[in-house]
Amino acid sequence: MAEFVISEQDIVNAICIDQARKHQLEPEQVEVELFYDDDDGFSAEAFCNGQKQILNSFNMIQAIRLWIEEVLGQDPYAAGIKLLLDREEGIIASVH
Repeated sequence: MAEFVISEQDIVNAICIDQARKHQLEPEQVEVELFYDDDDGFSAEAFCNGQKQILNSFNMIQAIRLWIEEVLGQDPYAAGIKLLLDREEGIIASVH
């Protein structure tokens, strides 16, 4: 798989798809906020049916793998995924 970058919006979309599957919702029914903290690293909050789900970086990468498979039609395990904080782009993922 060629190296590429996944935008912050696509990470949010990936988490929406992942959480929608887990809670039997449509992706549009899921709200997501991404976070970065120097001590805790990357995380996200997903709001589904009025409940908050906390996702750590592992959960976020699993959601990105689902997105790579379903949206891009690529093998999600053929590449490494690393979450990065970019000053201009926000939270992004490098796929290599």
